[in-house]
Amino acid sequence: MISLTNLIGGVVTMAWIIAIIVVVLLVIWYVMLYNGFIQIRTHVQESWSQIDVQLKRRNDLIPNLVSTTKGYANYEQSTLKKVVELRNQLTAVPAGDRQQTMEVSNALSGTLRSLFAVAENYPDLKANTQFSKLMEELTNTENKIAYSRQLYNSTVASLNMKVQSFPSNIVANIHHFKQEAYLQVPEEEKTAPNVNFDDFGNDNK
Repeated sequence: MISLTNLIGGVVTMAWIIAIIVVVLLVIWYVMLYNGFIQIRTHVQESWSQIDVQLKRRNDLIPNLVSTTKGYANYEQSTLKKVVELRNQLTAVPAGDRQQTMEVSNALSGTLRSLFAVAENYPDLKANTQFSKLMEELTNTENKIAYSRQLYNSTVASLNMKVQSFPSNIVANIHHFKQEAYLQVPEEEKTAPNVNFDDFGNDNK
């Protein structure tokens, strides 16, 4: 027969085993949640870096655009000046201020759109190979900016959901994971996802 002492000892041992298993499972759960936050925060940073690359690419193209167009008499000189001002303003925005960066970027996109639209009135400029090439490259860059912004907002949504949801919000509070702000989407892109500057040239194709 099993003695009372042995029975109590067995129960205590089993209790310890269960407690250890519970602790191990809790640790695993905690580590998984923490690593999940690290992963999704990294995705947010990576998606922003894609936007940053395209913004720098556009900034590199603008001087060539200005050089190509300013030779045409009275071609939207005020608009060209605004493009240069916005480009300079964009480069002066502090690196960590994503909201201001995109506000200036959206304004620059709109100004470039206006600049290309009035090219209809300048047949010689429309026929300029360099201008057409720059227009195509800027169109592609604008579309990549729009796509990258959508990707950024999507990853931010995933992060914010984890920060607010139970039980992951416990880990978020302990390790100071914070919600990120969404990047504003220009009104015209809400109905037209792709920015296309070269529509004005379709009548020549």
